[in-house]
Amino acid sequence: MAEAGLIGIAAAIVFVGSALAAAWAQSRIGVAVVGAMAEKESLFGKGLILTVIPETIVIIGFVVAFLIVGLAG
Repeated sequence: MAEAGLIGIAAAIVFVGSALAAAWAQSRIGVAVVGAMAEKESLFGKGLILTVIPETIVIIGFVVAFLIVGLAG
């Protein structure tokens, strides 16, 4: 019984950790992109791509959390 709770906590820590890391990265990248676009508007496409890249961290965290729960159960 306690084992299932620890598995759930481990999966939650993985997912929340990856979400917080992505949020932190996006906040830093977003500030830099807005500053760069203020000087040169043609950087919008590159800035958009760089802002979206940290979302892969959340996807990887979700997959790892899903594997933790799936392999343990």
